[in-house]
Amino acid sequence: MRLLLALLAIPYERVELDIVKGETRTPGFLEKNPNGRIPLLETEDGKLLAESNAILFYLAEGTSYMPNDPFARAQVMQWMFFEQYSHEPNIATVRHWIMHLGVSEEQRQVLAQKQKQGYAALQVMEKQLQNHEFFVAERYSIADIALYAYTHVAPQGGFELESFPAIRAWLDRVSQQPGHIPITQG
Repeated sequence: MRLLLALLAIPYERVELDIVKGETRTPGFLEKNPNGRIPLLETEDGKLLAESNAILFYLAEGTSYMPNDPFARAQVMQWMFFEQYSHEPNIATVRHWIMHLGVSEEQRQVLAQKQKQGYAALQVMEKQLQNHEFFVAERYSIADIALYAYTHVAPQGGFELESFPAIRAWLDRVSQQPGHIPITQG
């Protein structure tokens, strides 16, 4: 979300909440988002929108980051759903455990399976990128932004990217986009 805001030069106020400390479970936050998850976008007119990919979709509407062609738009959604169901639950979750929580004994029991599924997601991405510069319509879109977020920091979760040359080349292309910022930049 921050990457797209930066690319579109949309000013915003970032409010950090510590999920580990339960700051997204407070009555005030739950009133805004009953699911108690971040990110949460609050528009200037007070509208609230949760879920990172819904926010990307909203912000990208009418911009070059969202194709006009209906089929290409559906492909953007296809990759964003892939990000939410195959990529994020494995790659981002493992990174979160390692970077922020420490891997508990319970998590250690599922770590190998999550890593296997994470590598399977990376393999799907690699196959697509072997013949394409970007994920949809040969142009940079919110599909790339959604997948870039946790792919470029996947090594922090123990995922080695050396055997994924097409992904590494794509990461370089994305990082060279004007206005680019990494997920780790505030």
